[in-house]
Amino acid sequence: MKINNLDNPFYIFLFCIFALIVNTITSIYFFPIMLLGILFVAFYVCLEKDYNYTLFFLGFTILIIEINNGFKPFSIILLSFFIYAFIIPYITRVLSVDGINLYVYLVIFYGGVFLLWILNNEASLQLNFILLFNLIIDLIIFGIFI
Repeated sequence: MKINNLDNPFYIFLFCIFALIVNTITSIYFFPIMLLGILFVAFYVCLEKDYNYTLFFLGFTILIIEINNGFKPFSIILLSFFIYAFIIPYITRVLSVDGINLYVYLVIFYGGVFLLWILNNEASLQLNFILLFNLIIDLIIFGIFI
């Protein structure tokens, strides 16, 4: 059993506060979905290991980020549940490498966020660049710190 930082509820609570501060500050100058992918991975881990109280904090954090970015309330949370219930079982059946699965889930989540953004707003080259940049940042942070 591999234990990482996402198994610690205190770490997740502090990370939620940090993500809210970063997204509130960057909403003024930059596309503010930074760290949303890591929140999704923490959401997945909490669903998988049945950490209900930590799941509440993550859901509340994602809800505030959704409202701050102009998404419909609970749209990203529903996207996370959809990925957890339908896409992740298919990927685990097809892909047999355990170490890379969370990275694949993160990429699929950002693809879903891109589709949600297209449904709510218009697509542009700047949006593609910013989502790719946020994906790379989340992959680096996830690989180094978690």
